[in-house]
Amino acid sequence: MTTDTNEPTVLLIPGHWLGAWAWDEVVDRLTAVGRRTVPMTLPGLDADDDERASRTLDDQAAAIERVVVSEEHPVVIVAHSGAGAPVSLVLDRHPGLVRRVVWVDSGPVASGSVFAPETSEQLDDLPLPSFDELGEQASLAGLSTEVLERFRARAVPEPGPVLRGRVELGDEARRKVPTTLVCCSISSALVGELAAAGHPMFAETARLEHVELVDLPTGHWPMWSRPDDLAEIIDAAVAASRTPALP
Repeated sequence: MTTDTNEPTVLLIPGHWLGAWAWDEVVDRLTAVGRRTVPMTLPGLDADDDERASRTLDDQAAAIERVVVSEEHPVVIVAHSGAGAPVSLVLDRHPGLVRRVVWVDSGPVASGSVFAPETSEQLDDLPLPSFDELGEQASLAGLSTEVLERFRARAVPEPGPVLRGRVELGDEARRKVPTTLVCCSISSALVGELAAAGHPMFAETARLEHVELVDLPTGHWPMWSRPDDLAEIIDAAVAASRTPALP
């Protein structure tokens, strides 16, 4: 059981279409071992927000930034999938306030990146696609029918401005933040190969100064398919983050 008041707060940032609820099982397991957790619903992903479709990538980064800056404890950020863009912005703005970042089947994005550059300016938001279509983009391995039904029922359309938002980065200190990459639908060996080859999706990974790759073979949503194992990996990453972050 963790009791040290200087232990980091774990910010859990979900990917597209998801809110804080997506982390429920992982939060339960981390709380059971004494971890302080803050699962977040980013701007644009709150179904009760009447203006959610107008929320931007910068709105999302600013929401994370406010929590990071206001926390009385050190912070470890856990970012899943589409959270890569806003979390990369936060790391660029406040590298010294983040003890470690844990990328869950995702990773840091490069400056100038746009998640969906082909998205029309007329598109207000993007609903969760059919699972046949989604499965062509990301692995659904390990997800039961019950989980998929919950995903469908609770998913919130992703705001168009977020999909079209450009990531502009300028502080190379972001690459010094200790990093854990949890490799699920793509193995760590393949991630390493793609990063070394300069693949656009993994080019930033090759530039990280302190990075650990951890395999968790499953689909793209391990918080549902392997919550116990994911929580264990996050717990270990937090334990490894006790040394101070950047000055």
